[in-house]
Amino acid sequence: MSNPQIVWLRRDLRMKDQPALHAAAEAGPIVPVYVLDDERPKQEGADRCFGGAHRWWLHQSLQSLSKSFGARNGSLVLRRGDSVSVLASIADDTGAEAVHANRHYEPWWREAEEELKEALPDGCELVLHDGNYLMPPGTATTGSGDPYKIYTPFSKAMLDLFPPRDELPEPETISQPSDMPESDDLSEWDLLPTKPDWAGGFREFWQVGEDAAWDRLDWWKDHIDDYEDDRNLPSEDGSSKMSPHLHWGEISPVSIWHAFKDKRSQGWKTYEKELIWRDYAQNIIMQFPRYPSESYRDYDENKLWRHPERGHLIAEDLERWQKGMTGYPIVDAGMRQLWQTGWMHNRVRMITASFLIKHLLIDWRHGELWFWDCLVDGDYASNGTNWQWVAGTGVDSNMFPRIMAPLSQSEKFNAADYIRQYVPELAELSDEDIHDPPDEKRGDYPEKIISHKEARQRALDAYNDMKDS
Repeated sequence: MSNPQIVWLRRDLRMKDQPALHAAAEAGPIVPVYVLDDERPKQEGADRCFGGAHRWWLHQSLQSLSKSFGARNGSLVLRRGDSVSVLASIADDTGAEAVHANRHYEPWWREAEEELKEALPDGCELVLHDGNYLMPPGTATTGSGDPYKIYTPFSKAMLDLFPPRDELPEPETISQPSDMPESDDLSEWDLLPTKPDWAGGFREFWQVGEDAAWDRLDWWKDHIDDYEDDRNLPSEDGSSKMSPHLHWGEISPVSIWHAFKDKRSQGWKTYEKELIWRDYAQNIIMQFPRYPSESYRDYDENKLWRHPERGHLIAEDLERWQKGMTGYPIVDAGMRQLWQTGWMHNRVRMITASFLIKHLLIDWRHGELWFWDCLVDGDYASNGTNWQWVAGTGVDSNMFPRIMAPLSQSEKFNAADYIRQYVPELAELSDEDIHDPPDEKRGDYPEKIISHKEARQRALDAYNDMKDS
């Protein structure tokens, strides 16, 4: 029997179309390893350890993947600690010939990959594969060979380069060494909330794991043609809800693309561009590794933003936004959906982000970190790219003076039933009243934190003052 092949798992928790797993299984007996590494994400100046929502999903996904290996008479090795040290130690103990891994582009993982090459024992190499995106970052470049900074030409270049690579089958058979390394007990990692158990809404809203991802894809096949219209309607189940499955690698974007490649509907074309946006975000952090915490545009941010650490009233505004108590029903419904389910409808994500940045004039990074902690699909590249787009601070972004009007957005996109679901104290109001409840019908629901007219003017004045300084 050939020497063992280690498979280093991170956000690629699947069997099908898993290039690292596929290559390792063809080369010899495999040792699949997941390392819970809470130290490396702290080395980038901002704590990017998994938030509570991340940890809840990770537990379910690892549990699902362990069952998949078990059904094939295999097992998954779980360890906690520094990824490089743990993997080098396992390679030494098992006499592994190679460590196979799918490339990750977060700066701490790129650094870990470089360190691991040097840390592995003699005779063991790190073999990196491309498996988490439609195409490897750096594939689509300008005529001069430079990476794109703007989404639209990047998207066009990607479409010109398609199709993506062929989809890989899951390994037909899996062999493992007779003497497998010891594994941690998943339950001892304490990834699940207990006191209190706040995840009841998560359990009701989500099915987790590779099988669940494919079940959702089957559902999506019957609905994607309507996506162009339904994607903006939070009261309808018109979103794929594939984002956490994609984020954790329970299904690959290549598998999704091949599932829909023969469709000609506008719904698929729109969704395809959203898959490309996911690649675009990786393209951005390859160029600007600290993009989720550093504005691209040279704004005088001390003059533009109200900083919560500088006054209790600003801190209270941030807290009211976080808790869904702003007095704007569509904003509050979104923030409460986020807290209850770990997810938020995409149209509402834009509305809530714009509200924090432009109505409350609070630095976008406070929102980005809150979403990072609360989203089950919180992604370093995508989350940062999306927030800088809304804030007008990004390399490719909306203009700051374009300020979303939450009340008219709510009415335009028929959010009444969505509000009833997540702001139940307004559930008895009519469709006419629920978007902007009259004072006499608000009951215990809070007054607006600031009027839209006042907020809009304040934001424009702050922006103009900043430009003139």
